[in-house]
Amino acid sequence: MREIKGRDAVILDGEMRRRERDNRAYMLRLDRENLMRNYLLEAGLWTSADLPGYIHGGWESPTCQLRGHFAGHYLSAAAKIWEATGDPEIKGRADAMVEDLYRCQQANGDGWAGSIPEKYLDWIARGKPVWAPQYTLHKTMMGLVDMAKLTGNRRALEIADRWGEWFDGWTSRFDREQMDEILDVETGGMLEIWADLLELTGKERYRRLLEKYYRGRLFDELLAGRDPLTNMHANTTIPEVIGCARAYEVTGEEKYRRIAEAYWKCAVTDRGAYCTGGQTCGEIWTPKGDQQSRLGRKNQEHCTVYNMMRLADFLFRWTKDVRYADYIERNLYNGIFAQGYYRWRGTNGYQPPEKAFGLIAYFMPLRGGDRKGWGSETNDFFCCHGTLVQANAALNRYLYYQDGRDIYVCQFFESEARFEIDGHPVKLRQRIDRQTGSFHLSSDSSGRQSIGEVTSRVVNNPEKLRLVFEVETDAPASFRLHVRRPFWAGQGESRFLTAEREEWKTGDHFIVEYGKTVWCEPLGGDPGRVAYLYGPAVLAGLTDTEITLHPDPARPETALRRCNEREWGSWTEEFITVTEERAVYFVPLYDIGSEHYAVYFRIAGR
Repeated sequence: MREIKGRDAVILDGEMRRRERDNRAYMLRLDRENLMRNYLLEAGLWTSADLPGYIHGGWESPTCQLRGHFAGHYLSAAAKIWEATGDPEIKGRADAMVEDLYRCQQANGDGWAGSIPEKYLDWIARGKPVWAPQYTLHKTMMGLVDMAKLTGNRRALEIADRWGEWFDGWTSRFDREQMDEILDVETGGMLEIWADLLELTGKERYRRLLEKYYRGRLFDELLAGRDPLTNMHANTTIPEVIGCARAYEVTGEEKYRRIAEAYWKCAVTDRGAYCTGGQTCGEIWTPKGDQQSRLGRKNQEHCTVYNMMRLADFLFRWTKDVRYADYIERNLYNGIFAQGYYRWRGTNGYQPPEKAFGLIAYFMPLRGGDRKGWGSETNDFFCCHGTLVQANAALNRYLYYQDGRDIYVCQFFESEARFEIDGHPVKLRQRIDRQTGSFHLSSDSSGRQSIGEVTSRVVNNPEKLRLVFEVETDAPASFRLHVRRPFWAGQGESRFLTAEREEWKTGDHFIVEYGKTVWCEPLGGDPGRVAYLYGPAVLAGLTDTEITLHPDPARPETALRRCNEREWGSWTEEFITVTEERAVYFVPLYDIGSEHYAVYFRIAGR
């Protein structure tokens, strides 16, 4: 099964397009010379005498051992934007950065194109402490490979292939035991790079590198059914297992698929998760089923959200198991949306709060009364800055998939999917009928105010998700349309609903409705504490402390009712407690900026 992506998956949803615009604008605000400065410094092409008025700080500072990692993320994000939109400006910037890397590689003379010195790798081989050099190098290799795969940039492939030759020579110095020691220092997704380059070039050295980078100390434990993850750093291992998934797709070797599936079982199925979908605290895996012991300020690292969604995509394409699509949805709303590109939804006459815009929240605090911490544009450059630009460059991913005549709709956003059936182009448009009866969006718009029966028939929020699918084709087409019934819709486990016609024609449509209400999910290890969700979105209570609520213990969802349910032509997602002497307001977690909040609440009597 293939994912429908690139220019064949078009986002129409206003909020997602806003995030795409904010992402592109941020990337273009960053100065190219500053992005490349660490590479130029390492290659002897820049000295402090050329210092401009400012320079990137944080993890991109010339004194940080991870310097240069973000430029690789940038290249990957730019390649994804080009693939989805054909944006010439963002591609031009990325092409120029590739040429900078070529200059650096030529100046280094040995194939090296890194932002850090080669000796960092010799240090880890000797056991000398250094901060994750292969993690840093992987980001640049990833950017080059994505530029080659998604934009057709041949120079990028040339640089990556020559650099791969350098790695082949370097690793040939070490036996299996020595390589195992080296691989215990974070390698990022190097395994995935070797699989990609094997597919792109067919060169035997990448098979050798796949074997060299086989991390048996982790993978063999997973294959044996043991747990090597609890209390271990999460995002060290997720990219390694994504590398296994990619290696399976390129080589067909079953061991790689078994590793990826065993990892998911250990990390997700057997471990459980927070209501947001995340599973980590302080960047490490929580104990199985015991998330309650780890509520804190550093839950759910953004990088783990992004990478686990990538792994879920591999597994869904292999199995068509709807649970992976459910997982992606939950993490999209409560991770990608909640931790990046926050923007205050202000209105006339109100001053913005302390934080009207948030770039990236490294972690998602889940203990009661805490608040998000937002990183700066140029003075932090955490690892999560990198996955931020990548995630928001590819919001059209994970929506639609095709397997022959079977089309799978996995996520619910206004969008279009384009595919072929029997050589004929077909366009499937997904619309959300919000049943508002009005398109009047602001108090000073000139929106048409026609009289319609919907406004009187649907007086209050309909508490439904109503999806309308419309077909456009130049010839009758025979296909099956599978629409996910999500985990939050009730009525049993999630699954796919199927509509099949022998002849879909232009103008044909298909409507699906799902109930959408407030529901509760208990905290792993503490069933007396629950989180509230509306559909897939976690609701955050606006409070600066832990709170106990007093609804019927058997029906804790009755603690909330709607408030301020409509503004102009839109239904809102705001709620208020009904059982408390002092009311607490709830809003979606992705709408939280600088406010103090809680997501888990003790239920009296449970």
